[in-house]
Amino acid sequence: MGTKISFRRPDGKEASGYLAKAGRANAPGVVVIQEWWGLQDQIKGIADRFVLAGYDALAPDLYGGTVVPYHDRDAAGKEMGSLNFIDATEQTVRGAVQLLKKSGARVGLTGFCLGGAVTIIGACRIPELSAAVCFYGVPPEAVAKPADIKVPLQAHFANQDDWCTPQVVDAFEAALKAAGKNAEMFRYDASHAFVNEQRDVYDRAAAELAWGRTLKFWATHLGA
Repeated sequence: MGTKISFRRPDGKEASGYLAKAGRANAPGVVVIQEWWGLQDQIKGIADRFVLAGYDALAPDLYGGTVVPYHDRDAAGKEMGSLNFIDATEQTVRGAVQLLKKSGARVGLTGFCLGGAVTIIGACRIPELSAAVCFYGVPPEAVAKPADIKVPLQAHFANQDDWCTPQVVDAFEAALKAAGKNAEMFRYDASHAFVNEQRDVYDRAAAELAWGRTLKFWATHLGA
């Protein structure tokens, strides 16, 4: 449904990504951020699903073309560990947001795992955003304080998660409440990455419930 494109970051450097268009003028946009595996076909599929719901969708490639096989956790960890999260968010992701916003429509940001953490950083640091939806990823407070989030936020977390643990989520939720932030928090009796239908941790019921909540949230804050 979509195609590979190049676009400019705010610093003038070139980035690439997967763009799928809704096929109508002034459609609202959603920027979709990858897991630690890179820009897998599954993430492109998420972008395609947003198009079917009426949104333009762009998934920027944060690894510059590297895609890690699902079985190779060591390689995925190496790629994620070498990623400059602030540069990726303020430059590559913001460039993607700016591209979708050229039509004047509202733009949201969503991401999964690594992309969930980037989503929180973006909610703090990307001024063009209108809303954000995070899936099972929270960055350290030193990188993005919950009190600094500037847009409405919806977040989805797994109760059986050994990376973004319930304790991490509890602390994040408490900080959001203390700061009086506009945030919806949902938890599922599922494992980390439960939305990824290409992996054995996929939980269809939880994934579809989260998807419906996401589309309702976008309709409220982005339109459709």
